[in-house]
Amino acid sequence: MCGRFSLITDVYALMRQYQFEFDGEFEPRYNIAPGTDIMAIACNGGKRVGGELRWGLIPFWADNEKVGYKMINARAETVHEKASFRNPLKSKRCLIPADGYFEWKREGKAKRPFRFINKDNSPFMFAGLYDVWDKGGTPIFSCTIITTAANEKTAEIHDRMPAILTPDEQDVWLDPAMSDTIALTSLLKPYPSEKIDFYEVSTLVNSARNENREIIAPLNSK
Repeated sequence: MCGRFSLITDVYALMRQYQFEFDGEFEPRYNIAPGTDIMAIACNGGKRVGGELRWGLIPFWADNEKVGYKMINARAETVHEKASFRNPLKSKRCLIPADGYFEWKREGKAKRPFRFINKDNSPFMFAGLYDVWDKGGTPIFSCTIITTAANEKTAEIHDRMPAILTPDEQDVWLDPAMSDTIALTSLLKPYPSEKIDFYEVSTLVNSARNENREIIAPLNSK
C-alpha cells in the first residue's frame, strides 16, 4: 500500500512543469497521511486544474463518509472490477504529485520506515481516482492512490508501490476522451527500478502529528 508521502516541491515549479492551474493555498508537507486534503490534478474543460481532495475515496453511492478510510488505495489488478473504482476509472481520473513516499520494512515485530524518491529528485505523479459524495450537506471531493506490484528495488522493502506515470502516460490518464479500461490499466505497471532510490528515515514518520523536515532526513545523516 501507499500510506504516507511528502510534497515540499515549490508549487509554482510544479505548475510550470506539469502545465496545470492552481489558485488555492499550498504549504509544504513532509508527512501526508490518509484522511487529510491532498493536492490532485484533473482535467476540467480541456485544462489541467489542481485542487485539494480528501485522501480516502468515498463513492458517490456510499451511505457514510467513513468508508473513505478504507479506500486510501486501489489495487491496479482489480481497479476495473471493484464497484467503488470502476466508474471513476472511466471518467474521474487524477494525478497526485509527490516528491517522496514512505514504506515500512517488517523485521520481526519491528517496522523500519524508508523514503522512496526519484533518482533525479523530480516529483512523482501517482495515478489516482476521485469521486464526489454529496449526502452530508456539503459535497466531499475525495480520491484514492492506485498501487501496483513492487519493482525489484522496492521489493527489498515492500511488495507494493504507487502506480507512477511517465509524462506520456500522464497525458493518456488525464484524457477525458479515454475510457478504454484495458488501455488505462496497462499504464499501471511497476515504475522502473533504475529510476528510483530509497533510504531509511526516522520513526518520527510513524505519527501523523509529526510534520517537519526531520521526517525526510536520512537516518544515517543524524
